[in-house]
Amino acid sequence: MKINLNKKQSTAIAIIVAIGILLGGLILWPGKNSAGGDGHGHADSHGDTEHHAEDKSEKKDHADADKHADDEHHDEKPKAEAEGHDDEENKIVLTDVQIKTAGIGLQVADGAHIKTALVLPGEIQFNEDRTAHVVPRLAGVVQSVPANLGQQVKKGQVLAVIASTGLSEQRSELFAAQKRLTLAKLTFEREKKLWQEKISAEQDYLQAQQVLHETEIAVQNARQKLAALGADSGSAGASNRYEIRAPFDGIVVEKHISLGEAVKEDTNVFTLSDLSTVWADIAVPAKDLNVVRVGEKVTVKASAFESSATGTIAYVGSLLGVQTRTANARVTLPNPQGTWRPGLFVNVEIVSNEVQVPVAVAVDAIQTINDKPVVFIKVADGFVAQEVTTGRSDGKRIEISKGLKAGSEYAASGSFVIKSELGKSSAEHSH
Repeated sequence: MKINLNKKQSTAIAIIVAIGILLGGLILWPGKNSAGGDGHGHADSHGDTEHHAEDKSEKKDHADADKHADDEHHDEKPKAEAEGHDDEENKIVLTDVQIKTAGIGLQVADGAHIKTALVLPGEIQFNEDRTAHVVPRLAGVVQSVPANLGQQVKKGQVLAVIASTGLSEQRSELFAAQKRLTLAKLTFEREKKLWQEKISAEQDYLQAQQVLHETEIAVQNARQKLAALGADSGSAGASNRYEIRAPFDGIVVEKHISLGEAVKEDTNVFTLSDLSTVWADIAVPAKDLNVVRVGEKVTVKASAFESSATGTIAYVGSLLGVQTRTANARVTLPNPQGTWRPGLFVNVEIVSNEVQVPVAVAVDAIQTINDKPVVFIKVADGFVAQEVTTGRSDGKRIEISKGLKAGSEYAASGSFVIKSELGKSSAEHSH
């Protein structure tokens, strides 16, 4: 089919087509620019992004490095400051004048001979070999008591006098025997003369001789009885007077007799002891019996006051106590001044080991800081607290096994003064 258009219609269609083409071109041209931008502009943007990331990474690395260096610098600084602070805390500045005024004594650490001693408890007792419990041996009534408690008496000195009927009988028996002996001697002499002159029989002579011998035995027996009682014949005084005398030189440590008292023959009226020597009884545990031996030299020290003496172990028991599980040992001590009194508690030191150590200091030099032993070493301007490891000690010197060299000068006496000054300094630093 054929369509006929007039001139106006043709012109209108042409205008519409032209406008459509123009609009299509306008629409397609910005898309092309945009696509070109994606091809080139997008790449540029990506490059800028990567460059910016690299810059940020480099800046971050530099920042991290600077931060690490700063951290190391800050770590090193406090560490150095801490070390210097420790040195300052352990050091006390003192001048020579201040040291002398404070009474601080200086010594040099050197070798020493250390004796390790075993210390056992003991008690002073009477020397039982020189202690007597005096009894009257005869019953009687006390007439006088010249001896007093605590008095020093001599051997043979009268302690008390009693009147005893038993002693009177013994003396009467002696007197009768002596009279019979006198008569027997006269009879014997007469019978001997008659027999020699052939006047009497030999039998009478022999009988008189036998009577004489029997009478002599009776007299001797009566005298021995009196001697056993510690009494004499009593010819110079009353026959019933009995004198109780000291058996040896000593001190009256107990007295159980008074004037007018009736005493029996076995009553302990006096205890007399010679305190020129005493015993130190020691309780020895079973584990220490191999150290405690008879003949071993020991040192006895009083626990109540400053006094010591040397002695020798005279006895070690062979049995252990059922309850205490200890053996008894004994030391004989000379006691000329009477210092060692019975009942006094003592400590007995027995040397168990002897060794030579390379470095030792005075015991008074050891002080404790933060529960650790230290020695204050002398430096140019004062003292420095040096931590040490201690070893064996004999009470005067102590071994230093670690922390101190031989030849080091240290504060021996008065080291507690330095410790107190160090404590004050630490307190000030803490504030």
